[in-house]
Amino acid sequence: MGVTLLFPGQGAQYVGMGKNLMDFSESKTVFAKADNALGFKISELCFNGPVEDLKLTENTQPAIVTHSIALFEKLKTILSERNIPITRVLGHSVGEYSALVAAGSLTLEDAVLAVKNRGKAMQDATPSGVGKMFAIMRVPSEIVAKACEVSSTDDNKVMAANFNEPTQTVISGHDEACHRAVNWITENFEGRSRAIELKVSAPFHSSLMKPAEQKLNTFFDSISIKENEIPYVANINTEEYPKGTSGNIIRENLVKQVCGSVLWSQSIAQLNENEIFIEVGPGKVLSGLNKKINKEFKTYALDSEKGFEGLMEFLNECTI
Repeated sequence: MGVTLLFPGQGAQYVGMGKNLMDFSESKTVFAKADNALGFKISELCFNGPVEDLKLTENTQPAIVTHSIALFEKLKTILSERNIPITRVLGHSVGEYSALVAAGSLTLEDAVLAVKNRGKAMQDATPSGVGKMFAIMRVPSEIVAKACEVSSTDDNKVMAANFNEPTQTVISGHDEACHRAVNWITENFEGRSRAIELKVSAPFHSSLMKPAEQKLNTFFDSISIKENEIPYVANINTEEYPKGTSGNIIRENLVKQVCGSVLWSQSIAQLNENEIFIEVGPGKVLSGLNKKINKEFKTYALDSEKGFEGLMEFLNECTI
């Protein structure tokens, strides 16, 4: 049996991430390559901040991809030594770029440049204050989707941006429409609910990101997206694309993902409960979501106190 690799998205970043990887030659090389490709030291930003700069979307996204691949390159060595195959990869939002580096479709250099451009384009897509994002807690996703539908007008829209787990959905869109959706849920959902406004620089994964989608599509003309060497699951449609999928199809999925919903919960829920997962990137967010999606899933977060030593224990317990 192999392992499924999960790559986290924006929000998982923190100052100090990756500092503990500098003893590994594979990881050190990744940070050096990213620094060179970007023309500034993303490594320094990851290791030492300041947090205000790390939180800027155009910096956050390449930082997360760099840290994720720094972990992945060391992980790849360990899995190869134990003859453990990677069954598939998938990433949450910007984490999909990390997944595609792992799958061989993107080089690290092209991926960090792509997400740097993606992040800036998303930041610039709407004026400050026009859009909002809210995490809706304890409410079934179908209720949230209904709230978005009835709260949207032709020129004032809200949509489900991230389906994170069955009772946690993030909505995104125009300020007014988002508040209408939150109020509709309060008035029409009988159970307990909670809406948390997210501190983000733009309403990601909504129709307001159309200018960013167009800029990213143009940017992709300057890089190469190759056939994948490992199956990957796309955010936009939950489809698992087999090894050898055309780079044009992968490109199309990434472009659509800018305005489209991240179907994370649906993507994970369709997998076999005997799957073994490793979260590869900053934090443990995806490991936590896995527990909510299917409590039978075995998941290990590499960015944990035990790190790679704990991974060996985990793999032995899973009897791969």
